[in-house]
Amino acid sequence: MRILLAEDDRDLNKALTWQLTGQGYNVDTCYDGEDALYYGSQNIYDVILLDRMLPCHEGTEVLSSLRRHGVTAPVILITALGALKDKILGLDLGADDYLVKPFDFEELLARIRCVTRRSLLLSGQADGRLSYHDITWTVRDMCLSGPSGTCTLSKHEGDLLEAFLHTPEQTLARETLLLKVWGPDSDVETGNLDNYIHFLRRRLKSVNSTLQIKTVRGVGYGLFIS
Repeated sequence: MRILLAEDDRDLNKALTWQLTGQGYNVDTCYDGEDALYYGSQNIYDVILLDRMLPCHEGTEVLSSLRRHGVTAPVILITALGALKDKILGLDLGADDYLVKPFDFEELLARIRCVTRRSLLLSGQADGRLSYHDITWTVRDMCLSGPSGTCTLSKHEGDLLEAFLHTPEQTLARETLLLKVWGPDSDVETGNLDNYIHFLRRRLKSVNSTLQIKTVRGVGYGLFIS
């Protein structure tokens, strides 16, 4: 799961990044509203953690702009402004949750789990497991389980699988997969994606899953039940 953290307090930003990374999340960080708009508009994040009081553009401005441009990723506003009117404003502008500083990290994790729940076919559990059809992906252990056993995935293999698990039975564009797995600042070559698709197909076959990663020519790839 890829998270965007927009927080101008550099100490808090660094601490949250370290803690979230330790939980298995991929975290992109920024410190002002201008960068938050740039990163958020890529539409590659599973959740956006957005400080209310950012330089350049306030968090509420960023949130409004993202929603106007069709970005539907869950947004948790993080702020010291805890008055009822501030919460109502943030929620009315399109935030999915509102977390007042200071907060406990376990509460943040619970709120992330809450706002990122997907379809009934995909179950996100407190221990970091994602299940679909006949496989289970355990994020913390980097372990893929299927009908005939388990195997360990590399980081990029796991990130790629997770992107598919959040949008099963849909075709994802190559550009979207590159952004989700390697991030917006990476200069990775597109051939790397093809290599990791090949690796992931072998992993699914090794645990005897009936899921298939299908190629849609000129578009990208998707995870489908065969």
